[in-house]
Amino acid sequence: MELHAGHHTVVQWMGLSFHIDTLYMTWLTMAIVIVITMLATRKRALVPSGIQNVVEMVLETLEAEFAPNLGKHWSKVSSLLFTFFLFICIGNELGLLPSGGKLFSPTADINTTLGFALASSAVVWATGIRIKGIGFFKHFFEPYVALFVLNVFEEIAKVVTLAARLFGNILAGEILLEVMYNLLPAYVPLEWAWIAFSLVIGVIQAFIFTVLTSSYLSQVVAEH
Repeated sequence: MELHAGHHTVVQWMGLSFHIDTLYMTWLTMAIVIVITMLATRKRALVPSGIQNVVEMVLETLEAEFAPNLGKHWSKVSSLLFTFFLFICIGNELGLLPSGGKLFSPTADINTTLGFALASSAVVWATGIRIKGIGFFKHFFEPYVALFVLNVFEEIAKVVTLAARLFGNILAGEILLEVMYNLLPAYVPLEWAWIAFSLVIGVIQAFIFTVLTSSYLSQVVAEH
């Protein structure tokens, strides 16, 4: 049995290699996020209904989780955290839906998750420098100057773990689903139970990535 999960269509262009199928799924995910946000904000009402109500419930839940840690700085990063969550959540779910192998998660590609992890780290650094100026770099020498190298490795580890955690969980879910598609008839309850479980995992992984980014941001904006 040949598995397709984790394999990509590689296109060479100007000496660079591109996973073209990952790009297609990334664009599809972007389009879905844009459509959802447009539908949710097109006819905003004081008493929300339909998709506006669903989106507002999601955003209010995220705000209740993240805002207390970021305090007065919440408004500076709220749009970014919402975008992280929506894109990663929708991207995760695409590959976990029964599609006969036609759809897969862009987050099942390490290049995508590494890109998000680097973006997360860049935002943390940019926010820290914007708020604290040159004083942001002081934490690299705390509590002792001798720990500078260890603190640098910690920053690198944040990027690696953010990328690897998301990539590993989503790819593993897709592989298991593909195995079950090949081994079990479509009507077997176990298969559908696993699909439901995987969809929940997709949401949880999006939340974990976003909450970790929020945690890193709260560390750099803290007064002490």
